Amino acid sequence: MTTPRIYLPQKMEEGSTVKLGRENLHYIKTVLRLKRGDTLILFGGMGFEYEAIIKDIAARNITTEITKKKRIKVDAPIKITLAQALPKGNKMNFIIQKASELGVDRIIPFKSSRSIPKLTGNKIPLKISRWQKIAIEASRKCGRENVPEITDIIAYDDVIKYPVTDALKIIFWEEESSRGIKEVLRNKKYEAVTHFFIVVGPEGGFSREEIEMASRLDFLSASLGKIILKVETVALVILSILQYERGALGITGERK
Repeated sequence: MTTPRIYLPQKMEEGSTVKLGRENLHYIKTVLRLKRGDTLILFGGMGFEYEAIIKDIAARNITTEITKKKRIKVDAPIKITLAQALPKGNKMNFIIQKASELGVDRIIPFKSSRSIPKLTGNKIPLKISRWQKIAIEASRKCGRENVPEITDIIAYDDVIKYPVTDALKIIFWEEESSRGIKEVLRNKKYEAVTHFFIVVGPEGGFSREEIEMASRLDFLSASLGKIILKVETVALVILSILQYERGALGITGERK
């Protein structure tokens, strides 16, 4: 059985006593059914994993002792920022889950002219909190040491002006007929790029005006070919291609 991993974003040291908090209580007691003396791995996105043993399970908390601290050496070949237009329903949950598994570093939800969801008021922080939890859970399950950042929901105008200076900026448009993702990634001009800023539209895609706005700000418009993909599939295909061509797919990470 694989040792369970728990996300705990705090500083920890070998030999220290660490409480896991009420948010982990149900999962450890009821789902995993762990007991005193069982072991866990704790991680917090700081470059280390911590082997821990459960010392006490109380009504409101779980106490562990850190028995070993390990530096994790996983040199990600590329950095990926995914800007995803808000899709209908709960499709964003699925996109965030799978994008986290595929190694995205940051996810920027945004509203475009053809976005249907109209999130307002207190619904916005609740959604973002839910998405961050999904990203944490996906990272825990797939063995990532870090967890992708989920930003606030912003407007399309702010997405294309997002402050990234070292990234290759690509906006995907189904009407693009002269440039596909293959042509971009195989272009020698971009072979040294290690940061990709990817923009994906909603169900109705982008308007021509939005593409022209992005082009004026140095975005490349590209397509995935003639096959029409669902909005929840597009980002995953793009990320898979990037990770295969330039990233971590097929590369064995090293943990020390």
